[in-house]
Amino acid sequence: MVIEQIRHQLERIVPVHSVVDLTLTGAELEREMALVKVVCTGDKRVESLRLAEAFRAKVVDTTHESFVYELTGSPSKLNAFVNLMRPLGLAEVSRTGVVAIVRGAETMS
Repeated sequence: MVIEQIRHQLERIVPVHSVVDLTLTGAELEREMALVKVVCTGDKRVESLRLAEAFRAKVVDTTHESFVYELTGSPSKLNAFVNLMRPLGLAEVSRTGVVAIVRGAETMS
């Protein structure tokens, strides 16, 4: 099973303390963080800021020709933001990968 192989590989990585398959519970909350650099001027710059506001992205760096946005949310939200930034001057994307936790009072241990 692919999940088992992934689990065994992750358990060998230091400093992983435990690996839990949250897909079995069906009650997980997952998020990802991304830094997105957009190089643009003029109307594209204004549109990029408007979209960032709609996605609740935070401007963490700015120059006269670029923005770096910080964005957190579901992977699909990040994908949508990145796709909308492509025609506006998307230059770089750095993503953390998905992190997850069990919903409610239950714990993963």
